[in-house]
Amino acid sequence: MPSHYSPTAHTALSRRTLLATGAGVGAALAVGTPARAAEPRPTRRTLYVDPAGRGDHTTVQSAVNAASGTGWTLVLAPGTYRETVTVPESSSGLTLIGASGDPRDAVIVYDNAAGTPKPDGSGTYGTSGSATTTVRAAGFTAHALTFANDWLRDEHPDYTGTQAVALKATGDRSAFFRCRFLGHQDTLYADTADLGSFARQYFSDCYVEGDVDFVFGRATAVFEHCRFHTLTRSDLASAPYGFVFAPSTAVANPRGYLVTRGRVTSGAPDAYYKLARPWVPSSDTTARPMLTVRDTHLGRGIDPVAPYANMRDAYPWQAQRFAEYRNKGPGAVVTAPANRPQLTRAQAESATRATYLRDWKPPRDGRL
Repeated sequence: MPSHYSPTAHTALSRRTLLATGAGVGAALAVGTPARAAEPRPTRRTLYVDPAGRGDHTTVQSAVNAASGTGWTLVLAPGTYRETVTVPESSSGLTLIGASGDPRDAVIVYDNAAGTPKPDGSGTYGTSGSATTTVRAAGFTAHALTFANDWLRDEHPDYTGTQAVALKATGDRSAFFRCRFLGHQDTLYADTADLGSFARQYFSDCYVEGDVDFVFGRATAVFEHCRFHTLTRSDLASAPYGFVFAPSTAVANPRGYLVTRGRVTSGAPDAYYKLARPWVPSSDTTARPMLTVRDTHLGRGIDPVAPYANMRDAYPWQAQRFAEYRNKGPGAVVTAPANRPQLTRAQAESATRATYLRDWKPPRDGRL
């Protein structure tokens, strides 16, 4: 699958290096002088995960379960981790890092969809339950990993619940650096734990692909230097459009999704995609979705004439908080001003990472 990441982003980590250090991933990445034998070795809060059995654990979930308390680091060796993973609220400050530095090398993937029957016969998973990885903890960080859901609607023509989430994050101060999110419908669920929580999330130099609402939810989320790639839908004959964003921001939240200095590329026909449509869920009919896309290159896949559409006619996109600023590319051409609201320079001054994330300042480049 397409990627724009360099495999030399980080030095590969060996298990020997990791087991010789105990101060977390910062120490694991450093190449320094070994500690003197007389000095007490600090408590090790780094676990190495290797599906081949050469680490502390062979699955990500078993490592998450073992990392009780806060501030643990899990380093994933190259490999495919075919499992579902849940990071509970109690695992605050957890960090996951791909050992090679190339997000294509360590892949967490599964294939549940919303309509997939549960093994115990209690119904289907639903959208949230379909997630390959679910992060509920605050202060979660991921570096150089792929989160994927490889369920395909073509293989299940009888399913009506075709949402298949790669990652759902609800914890505050969640950060993702140089990660990939692969799926089709509802790939990346940037959400909150409840209506009263305004969870902040940050995505830097990430890659997201899909075909229907593949970035959605009600979090306050900043996407900086990210690439969003639109796929050709397998049901192209019956589906008039594809959709990139579907925010569901709570009306009380002053900040929804901010996309800045990114790009939208496409593997679909020209003008086949809408940039966004508002999601007003039945659980929150007062939602007022918010999306600002600024200083971003919009490729030919985005419809320049009508870049927004309604999910439900009762909640028209014109009544939501959608805006753009200084975008470029063939999909950013303003053919009809009423069809794509633009921020003024004064309004754009508050559409920044610092404003959205408030007192939380994640490392800008994600370096450890």
